[in-house]
Amino acid sequence: MNNRIQRAKYADRIMTCVFYAIAAFFFALLLAFSGKVIIGGLLGASPEMFAFERQGSIGNQLFNTIYLVFVSLVVSVPLGVFAGIYLAMYAKEGLFTRFLRICIETLSSLPSIVVGLFGYLVFLIFMGMDRSVLAGALSVSILTLPLITTTTEDAIKGLPPGYFQASMGMGSTRWQAIFHVLLPACIPRIMTGVILAAGRGFGEAAVLLYTSGSGSTLRWGNWDLSSPTCPFNLFRPAETLSIQIWNLQTNAQDTALANLASAVLLLLVLIFNISANAWSHHINKKNSGEKA
Repeated sequence: MNNRIQRAKYADRIMTCVFYAIAAFFFALLLAFSGKVIIGGLLGASPEMFAFERQGSIGNQLFNTIYLVFVSLVVSVPLGVFAGIYLAMYAKEGLFTRFLRICIETLSSLPSIVVGLFGYLVFLIFMGMDRSVLAGALSVSILTLPLITTTTEDAIKGLPPGYFQASMGMGSTRWQAIFHVLLPACIPRIMTGVILAAGRGFGEAAVLLYTSGSGSTLRWGNWDLSSPTCPFNLFRPAETLSIQIWNLQTNAQDTALANLASAVLLLLVLIFNISANAWSHHINKKNSGEKA
């Protein structure tokens, strides 16, 4: 009996060391990749490359990236959260619900180039839009919607049943229990889905090549939303950082600018992830009664 316990402890130590080694390897790989991209991009940069309203810079593309992802999240987060609530709290198990889940899983696994072609056919050909921020954001939302829906459904189903039962026992309606009790408790896990969705939006290029266009001439003193040079016009073409990188690399134009755009894009994703996780952690502590 003692020998069996000793062997189990020995095997546990070995596997613990193996898992720590695997984690350390991937952490070192991520650190090396991030360091190479960020340091390599920033070392070859000049102040003029960060300018706005200037050719050969990344200022407008950086704004377009943030703006387009923001618009796509404005579309996909409410729809995804409400869809997740429906599947978790209202949908009855049956043929329709199983079919709906299969559709969501299929949609989440579609190649981005296929979604880009679909967005081109629907938003540009059928609806008559030009290549624009709105067309690109709607197409990116198609990619991110299944992720947010699945994350929300799993988050609600992962809560202890006592959350909902206690709320209903206090006399609340089903929607009040969902909105005031379940959703606040699920925010950290829902934020994980939003972070993954935003990360995909930041780095997406294939979809946007079809729908958002290239080139971006902005005038920062122009606030006429109908003007093609207004930064906040949803119907203007918008070249994002990922499209700029693709254009510069495929045409062998400015390698230093492409490296800088890659570094800034990676930093943007890291900053967004850290900020969103910090906000989610703050809300989680507040909901649990701890000092924020």
